[in-house]
Amino acid sequence: MNNYCYDEIVIGQTDRFSIQITQEMQNAFLDITGDNNPMHIDEAYAQSKGFRGKLVYGMLTASFYSTFVGVLLPGKKCLLQDAEIKFRKPVFIGDVLEIKGECVDKYDTFKQLLLKVKIYNQNKELVSSAKLNVAVGGTVIEQ
Repeated sequence: MNNYCYDEIVIGQTDRFSIQITQEMQNAFLDITGDNNPMHIDEAYAQSKGFRGKLVYGMLTASFYSTFVGVLLPGKKCLLQDAEIKFRKPVFIGDVLEIKGECVDKYDTFKQLLLKVKIYNQNKELVSSAKLNVAVGGTVIEQ
């Protein structure tokens, strides 16, 4: 887990991580949320609607935006305040997602960052994107 203070982060700073979506993740999301829409739990139903299989919950994939800011950029001192998310393509069990983000602006008055983060599948297709406003605690003390 990164532990950046606001003053340590620069515009243009990037980070990334990858994760494979599993059936266990899908099951856990269903258990937590109770979202039993057949698009997510019934293979035949999803296929009858033109998809190759059941769809991974969009909000499950979006939860990796929280992982990005809470673990990588800025990490420990982060408080996610706002997220504007666009879902672009479906995600399926077994997909490997790469979550890539960049700090695109800083707001010194509020010690807040604007991050643009994108999620790509293993075929390099954009599956979702987000603009995230993040508050960052902590100050660098020069010695």
